[in-house]
Amino acid sequence: MSWTNQKAVSGSLEGVQYSLRSGDCLTWMDAQREHSVEAIVTDPPYGLKEYTSEEKYKLRNGRGGVWRIPPSFDGCERSPVPRFTVLTEQDRDRLTSFFSSFAKRAFRLLVPGGHLFIASNPLLSHLVYLPLAEAGFEKRGEVIRLVQTLRGGDRPKNAHEEFPDVTVMPRSCWEPWGLFRKPCEGRVQNNLRKWKTGGLRRISREVPFADVIPSPPIQSHYNHDGWYIVWRYVIDPTKRMKPGRPVIV
Repeated sequence: MSWTNQKAVSGSLEGVQYSLRSGDCLTWMDAQREHSVEAIVTDPPYGLKEYTSEEKYKLRNGRGGVWRIPPSFDGCERSPVPRFTVLTEQDRDRLTSFFSSFAKRAFRLLVPGGHLFIASNPLLSHLVYLPLAEAGFEKRGEVIRLVQTLRGGDRPKNAHEEFPDVTVMPRSCWEPWGLFRKPCEGRVQNNLRKWKTGGLRRISREVPFADVIPSPPIQSHYNHDGWYIVWRYVIDPTKRMKPGRPVIV
């Protein structure tokens, strides 16, 4: 079923109106007007392979495939995470092709000066970022979310007793979010006046927006201060966003 045949689920959260749709994001983006979106915040399935029918079947059975089932301890059951070290060259080519398609659509939708805030990971961020730059986006840096994960930090498989002091990969303690911007029309101040986009809101008049967000251990992946910071400082920097103007999250 296409998204056009589905009813949107709408509501309000802390004064922010939202509308949720289920469907193919590329198809949805094709149906939207040019310059109709002021910001995009997304955490896409950047491995792609992990959501194939074969890999989802292995995930549900709790063994095999690209998904790693973390151990449970401290009374907390961790969610499975994909192992991107097992991607083949063909998988990486598909990943690059997907983000190339996404980047071209995102560039068309965003107003001048609009920001794209996209989650990635240290192993694959280069494959995600390059298609965005090739589509015309300016890379404005990265926002680093400090986290506690179970990714990496393992001893050599089946040889951990032989090499007890060796870690094959560092334990991952940070998550990169690429920050991109569609070029402004002229100077930033002019773009802010016309489109209300082009910059990031300061924490205060004395403190600028920073590119590191400490995140405490959480039960839910999305239940952390980072999403509030994304909305307040990235999406609506001038505090003058018009009601009803769309933002893709």
